[in-house]
Amino acid sequence: MSVNNLSRLRPSKRERYRVTVFGSARTQPGHWVYNDVRRLAAELSKLGCDIVTGGGPGLMQAANEGARESGRESIGIRVQLPFEQEVNPFVEQAFIHQTFFTRLHQFVLMSDAYVVAPGGIGTVLESMMIWQLLQVRHLHDTPLIFVGDMWRGLVDWAGAQMLRPGLELANPEDLQIPRCVDSPDEAIAVIREHHTRWRAAHAAR
Repeated sequence: MSVNNLSRLRPSKRERYRVTVFGSARTQPGHWVYNDVRRLAAELSKLGCDIVTGGGPGLMQAANEGARESGRESIGIRVQLPFEQEVNPFVEQAFIHQTFFTRLHQFVLMSDAYVVAPGGIGTVLESMMIWQLLQVRHLHDTPLIFVGDMWRGLVDWAGAQMLRPGLELANPEDLQIPRCVDSPDEAIAVIREHHTRWRAAHAAR
């Protein structure tokens, strides 16, 4: 589906719990990180979560593949690039955007939680936007989970540089927004707890 008008997209997170997985397009099948992300998505799917990714290769494909293995809906949100990448074969529903800006907006509209796997500049862009939206409370009660050592280093850097005495550039609580975990199992545990609360809240409506 080509997306030209985001106002036509219904925020489907009111009906289904969806987890977006951000991560590198460069990681190949068979790599241990690929296998970890595939397993993470499969376990989240077993909990009843739909999986959303950027729809491309690498760790995006791993997450969509894990969702397919567990029989849940698998969504890809693509952007047109000069070095065009095909939607990976495990995506069941694809959305194609002209710009990164509208694409990132759709991730926000569709997602109830975010898991950030190892990735490069694009993954940093995506995760920083979610972090900033949580900081300014445009998103509420939405887990942002960084998995792996590289992200813990990023959060440590932000704390060291943005909370320097005399040149404070953020509030201490802003640096507590992302949850840094070491393994997919820890990320699954965070999502399981949040998903349970989400189901209880929707059952009460």
